[in-house]
This record gives sequence, structure tokens and C-alpha cells, in this order.
Amino acid sequence: MAIVGPTGSGKSRLGLYLAKEWAGHIISADSVQVYRGLNIGTAKPTIEERRLVPHHLVDILDPDETFSAAHFRLQASAIIRDLRARGIPVFVVGGTGLYLKALCRGIFQGPSGSPDFRRSLREAAHKQGIEKLYMELKKVDPVAASRIHPRDRSRIIRALEVYHETGRPISSFQKNHGFADQDFEVLKIGLSFPRNDLYRRIEARVDRMLEQGWIQEVQGLLNQGLSPCAKSLQSLGYKRIVSFLQGKENFEELALCIKTDTRRYAKRQLTWFRADPEILWFRGDLEDIDTIRMIVEKFWSESPAICRF
Repeated sequence: MAIVGPTGSGKSRLGLYLAKEWAGHIISADSVQVYRGLNIGTAKPTIEERRLVPHHLVDILDPDETFSAAHFRLQASAIIRDLRARGIPVFVVGGTGLYLKALCRGIFQGPSGSPDFRRSLREAAHKQGIEKLYMELKKVDPVAASRIHPRDRSRIIRALEVYHETGRPISSFQKNHGFADQDFEVLKIGLSFPRNDLYRRIEARVDRMLEQGWIQEVQGLLNQGLSPCAKSLQSLGYKRIVSFLQGKENFEELALCIKTDTRRYAKRQLTWFRADPEILWFRGDLEDIDTIRMIVEKFWSESPAICRF
């Protein structure tokens, strides 16, 4: 089964509870927890939690490596098939909606691009700002632009690259693909809170992470030689802390900006997940835990099929 929802909604807590109850394993569907050393800002499961329940796709890469939805689909699919063949329940837990979509519905690979053109776009983003490239994308592919966050550097560059190589917007390729592959039968549980409650949880969480040494964590990575431009350090919160360490923001601005960015990210996550009619929604405080347990029990008892998680 998959446990999804916005950041700060209690996904990890429910995942641990259910995986312990059913002697299962957890696969992290988080695009940043894959990186070693990025612990505090990702709310990565602790060593003790990983002793209680085996976790997969956590701490598998150095922070200067790259990881994508295609990588996630390939690795998660192999893990699921192996575990299910041994009769072990699998719980996919995380808030990276594209990863779950890629796992359940397939992924659009798209035409191959030109490394030289891709490099020129990256240089333009660095010198002129990603906002200019986003405005260009809005002109050539407004559909794709409406789905991509204005600061999502990788996806903006990829969309422009496809248009440059084919003369067709990437949204047209994605429409034809349809994301119709169905390799697995999945039970999807979504967690959230009323918006004001969720935002209060997010703000308290950011304060707690900063108190736990989030800034020092990033400084340590930079001291080890990690480039401030590394993809892992472009993730939520980490990019702001790099800017703070470069003297571009003061501490008060840092905390405020991370909270604002995280609230906006949570809103986008909710928009993404709410569009999936297969997700069964519950409050993150688990006041309906008995109902959730009954649903999970029914799901696992109906069929031992390998293609089910």
C-alpha cells in the first residue's frame, strides 16, 4: 500500500505503525531521503526506526549524484516484486507524487535531447535566472508550464529541451503516453489536516529542524566539498540555507522563507494528490486508525498476489 500526503501530515508515523503491525517493509517515496547526509531537513527515519522496520531507498546515494522518477520506478519495482514473492507486505511512504505516479502508472521517457543544448540552458539559468527560462516555456508550452513550478529547474529545462529537439511541446508527448501502465494493484491512503492546522504543524516542524542543527548539517556538506549547486541542495529548505550561509539572507528571513516555501509546497502536494480518485483520505492525527487498520487488513487478506502493494 501507499501512504501519501503533504509534508508534516504524519505519513512516516502511520507507515511505521502499519509496517510493524504487518511485519512489512517500507519503501521511501521521497526524492531527497535517497541522499546520504541530508537527514534533518528531510525528516529521514532514524537509525532506531530503521531497526524496527526495514527501509528501502534511503541513504543510497552521495549528495552529488542524481536520482529521478525513472530511477525510482526501476528500483522500487524490483524491491516490491522481491518482497512480495517472499510474502512480505510493502508500504510505500512519501510525498513525492511523481514517484508514486511513475511506479503505479509508468513514466514518460520522451525523446532524447542534445547534451550541448541542455548545457546551454543550465548556463542560462545560472546567469539569467530560471524565471527567464520559465517565461520562455510559457510561450512554447503553456500546458506544461501550468504543471511545473516556476523554480523547478530540472523540469523546465527538460521541457524546453524536448521542444527544441522535436518542435513539439512535451505536454503533447505526455498526453499521448497517458500514464496508462498498471504494473501493480495499490491501496492508497492519504493523510492531511485542515489547512490552518497543517500550516501550524509545518511552522513548528521548521523551527524544530533548525534547532536540531539543520544549518550545521548543510555547512558540513559544503565543508566536505559538495557544490552549492548540487541537485540535492536545490531541494526544499536546503537551497535557502545555502543562500543564508553565503550571506544573502539573515536568520529571521531564513526561517520565514523556509516556512513560506514549505506551506506552498504542501499546497502543491495536496493539489497533486487530490486529483487521484483512488486515494482514501484520513486525518493525520490518526483518529480513524481503527478504520485504516480494517481497510489494510481487508486489502492484504484478499489476495497474496505479487503485483499487489
